Amino acid sequence: MGDERKPKIEPYPGPAGGWGSVKSVTEILKREQVPIPSTVKELWRQNKPRGFTCVSCAWPQPGKPAKFEFCENGAKASAWELTSLRTTPEFFAQHTCTELLGWSDHDLEQQGRLTHPMRYDRTADKYVPCAWDEAFDAIAAELKQLAPKSVVFYASGRASLETSYLYALFARLYGNNNLPDSSNMCHEATGVALRKSVGAAVGTVVLDDFAGTDCIFFFGQNAGVNSPRMLHDLQKAAKRGVPIVVFNPLRERGLERFTNPQSPVELLAKQETPLATQYLQVRAGGDIAAITGLCKTLLALDDEAAETGTPRVLDAEFIAQHTHGFDEFAAWLRAQSWGDIEAASGLQRAELERAAATYAQAKAVIGVYGMGLTQHVLGEYNIHMFANFMLLRGNIGKPGAGLCPVRGHSNVQGQRTVGIADDPALVPLDRLAEQYGFEPPRDKGLNTVECCEGVLDGSVHGFIGLGGNFLRAIPEQERVTAAWSKLRLTVQIATKLNRSHLFNGDVAYLLPCLGRIERVLENGTPQVLSTEDSTSCIHASVGKAEPASPELKSETRIVVELARRTLPANPKVPWVAWANDYATIRDAIEQTYPEQFQGFNQRMWQPGGFHRPNSARERVWKTDTGKANFILPPSLTATGFDDAPDRFRLMTMRSNDQFNTTIYGYDDRFRGIDGTREVVLMHKDDIARLGLRDGQAVKLVSDAGDGVTREVAGLRVVTFDIPRGCVGGYYPECNPLIPLSHHAVFSKTPAAKSVPVRVVA
Repeated sequence: MGDERKPKIEPYPGPAGGWGSVKSVTEILKREQVPIPSTVKELWRQNKPRGFTCVSCAWPQPGKPAKFEFCENGAKASAWELTSLRTTPEFFAQHTCTELLGWSDHDLEQQGRLTHPMRYDRTADKYVPCAWDEAFDAIAAELKQLAPKSVVFYASGRASLETSYLYALFARLYGNNNLPDSSNMCHEATGVALRKSVGAAVGTVVLDDFAGTDCIFFFGQNAGVNSPRMLHDLQKAAKRGVPIVVFNPLRERGLERFTNPQSPVELLAKQETPLATQYLQVRAGGDIAAITGLCKTLLALDDEAAETGTPRVLDAEFIAQHTHGFDEFAAWLRAQSWGDIEAASGLQRAELERAAATYAQAKAVIGVYGMGLTQHVLGEYNIHMFANFMLLRGNIGKPGAGLCPVRGHSNVQGQRTVGIADDPALVPLDRLAEQYGFEPPRDKGLNTVECCEGVLDGSVHGFIGLGGNFLRAIPEQERVTAAWSKLRLTVQIATKLNRSHLFNGDVAYLLPCLGRIERVLENGTPQVLSTEDSTSCIHASVGKAEPASPELKSETRIVVELARRTLPANPKVPWVAWANDYATIRDAIEQTYPEQFQGFNQRMWQPGGFHRPNSARERVWKTDTGKANFILPPSLTATGFDDAPDRFRLMTMRSNDQFNTTIYGYDDRFRGIDGTREVVLMHKDDIARLGLRDGQAVKLVSDAGDGVTREVAGLRVVTFDIPRGCVGGYYPECNPLIPLSHHAVFSKTPAAKSVPVRVVA
């Protein structure tokens, strides 16, 4: 397609939200050619009881919602699904897959909703229409021929709890735990780390805690882009005088100031609420050092209090009763020098002492973090250190306090809850065995990185994608996509065309599904879905919009048809009954997870959702020691590589005109970048040192030292307020620079927030 964009880069003076948000939503509604009356009706239902759960982020729904309980990105996601544009068999007849590879990510999805099941014809290099039964039977026949351990069942975070549960059961009945999901690429480090630190794999706060907190600490999470509805809760806290301390390499507008775009008074008066009371631009990968400085200061303040007989700064009673390893942690803190802390974090001692003093004065603190902590080689230790920080003053397991990892996709946490996990230790296999009369596979399955390794070494022969844009989201893109054609079977279940659908195995199908906003009918009876948010609350989700095509099937129905045609009959596994009545799936989930889902079908209608039990929230520590653990990091820097001359730390980032790999447009309003995504953000001193100039074309080249050539060319240098030695580039465009081996030590989360690169003119 022709590209007539004219990039414009200039500072953005406005706040997050405000008129800019209103304009952006208006533009996408126009571009998607959505019928305004029906779209407004659906937006009115978004994130409300008896409505549908947002298809964008996983920020929780309040029990008492606002009149419009959606944000800019949520409205964009809904418009993207409700679009009147269609990708029909006629479209595929006009374009080969090779031709479509020349299109941008935005332009591929901009064609609209998929309408018919399609089969890939390798001879013609085109997708051709096929009947549903033909597709199901052909896929089942291939699965029966393939070795179960060679097939991967990938899931994006979009699928409902019902679909996810059946999908995981399908994989295990088939014979493997090869269940990678989008969590592998973002928050897997959270689950691994928090299980060791506090014995619960998820955050410990609920939405009501934000109304009771008196301090919030942020690390590596950009609410203005990734979870804009969160800004409403931050604004309420800020107006109460709650200090908000932010650690982030870039100064993100969504954490600086906010105008509520749903408030006519604020819009007309151009009122802005300042959010961050202190903003510390930590180096990418320097969070361990920054938190070390905070903890070292708290320890010193506590020593001083003990000497003077004033009230203790640390919660000594909590530490003695509920934690393990404090003495070792305290000794380690005392041994760290301020010179090393400042060098590794890029922050001054005085800045860290001021932040620690703010923390010391608060009675209830919420610790918020995102992928700025998880996506590093020592990502788990970033989280251990943040947990250590929170434990020092007993800020886990009390009202208004706790750890708050902010998840990305709308049900990615819920998928793990109901069994989509490559680690069998996370799944009640004995209960499944009894419930369904089979012996589940007990060996570890493939996660995302291991799946890619299997594609490269030829051990993976089949891939089923339940949503997502796998090949665009992964590291090491070029090598993996080059090997993808060697697969025997590829199946993609999707709502829209994306780049992953253009790389196919010998046998390949593209199966269009209903979106979450659309009505699901099974045998004429409306069905209800459910999801889990970032705070472990479960919500009913009711789709009512007219389906984009009468040919579409629900994700649940597609999974059921594939499973029942592939697997031998089992009287204990009622696939057809499940597909006809989704309430029976929820009954099955409750039977598998009785402690988590008691009264599932009744309680999911509770406004604000029902909260799954969380042991750490109750100060019950399900760890090896039976207590919350202080865990020492092996290094003050989380990057996993040494600094070297002209070696930069690349952090990948999202614009406010995208969600995950979905690109709504080419504008990044908050960063003042319009009409392009081909940029590299650099500090002015680094630009000068390399003899470059603002606006110059450069390429980023991998500096991993593994002998593999990786580069992304055609990038424009943009002078930006970013720490020296760090550069920023957009995800997924910069993913080809991430080696497959560059991942968190334990979880294998790709380390996309500190990638070793060089900048070449």
